[in-house]
Order: sequence, then structure tokens, then C-alpha cells
Amino acid sequence: MFLTDQEIAELTRRRWHRAQVKILRAMGIEHKQRPDGSIVVLRSHVEHLLGGKLPAKVDRATEPNWDAAN
Repeated sequence: MFLTDQEIAELTRRRWHRAQVKILRAMGIEHKQRPDGSIVVLRSHVEHLLGGKLPAKVDRATEPNWDAAN
């Protein structure tokens, strides 16, 4: 669910939390900082931003028939 500390370090190429936060902000990656200073980043957010996974397709069969509403 979350990136590991190692993955955050690899992503930002920074070792210290304060520097990692600066890089994450510059990259537009949403994150939270814990009271101990460590950082939490949702894996799905990073995959979405960096193209790691394709967004789910909308099933056209489950959408309403908008033509019938006219």
C-alpha cells in the first residue's frame, strides 16, 4: 500500500527526510509526514503519476443509455 523507506530514498535520491519532502513536493507527489519525521507515500499515487499502471477502463455496458434520456 505504501512505498518503503528504501523506495522513497530511490525515488528522491535523497537520504534525509527533510530533503525527501522537498523533492516529493517538486515532483507533485502527495505525501504525509509522521510525527517521527518519516514519510508516507501511497504506492498507487506514484504508479498513477509515473505511469506504472494503467487506470481501470470504464465498462460502457454499465453506463446509462444517455440517448434514451432525450
